[in-house]
Amino acid sequence: MWKTVVLIDGGYLRAVSRQCGYEFTPEWIEQIAHQCTVADQDLLLKIPYYDCAPYQGTIRHPVSGKEEQRKSDRRWLDDLSRKDYFAVRLGSLKFRGFRLKEVPTSETTLRDEDFKPGFEQKGVDMRIGLDIASMCEKRAVERVVLLSGDTDMVPAMKHARKAGVQVVVIELPGRRPPPDLLAHADLCRKVAWPSAS
Repeated sequence: MWKTVVLIDGGYLRAVSRQCGYEFTPEWIEQIAHQCTVADQDLLLKIPYYDCAPYQGTIRHPVSGKEEQRKSDRRWLDDLSRKDYFAVRLGSLKFRGFRLKEVPTSETTLRDEDFKPGFEQKGVDMRIGLDIASMCEKRAVERVVLLSGDTDMVPAMKHARKAGVQVVVIELPGRRPPPDLLAHADLCRKVAWPSAS
């Protein structure tokens, strides 16, 4: 049995889940996390989940100038953190202005509805990388299972492998991991979407 940790990039999992029509809930996340391990191979130690709390603050709409106050409901993150094996690690979400949903025709008068707010996660990739490095240095794990589509993970993956830790990347249905992640992983493990309960 391999001492195993499953690291989940929440932003990536949320985007793929919603694109495929699934509701993104703590129960959904938990089901997918447990599918990332193999019962007779992995001794699951922990499931660190990396994400940002929903944006909280005031945004000003680009056409009307109207201010909108956004409140953050992070109860779902609290619920997730209470599940067995889970540890929630949060970065921050920054508002980066509005972006046009589509290129308008020259005669179009723009409205607030033609724009969508742009947000950027900060600190999530760094936390994943630091945790992988720390676990490797402490010899706390033998296998790192990574659920992410972000090639910024490559340096941490290389570090883990140099430290003798096996790296597994997860392939979600219809989402082949980027070639750079596959090139620096020992294994690629396919998982299926959980069946509705």
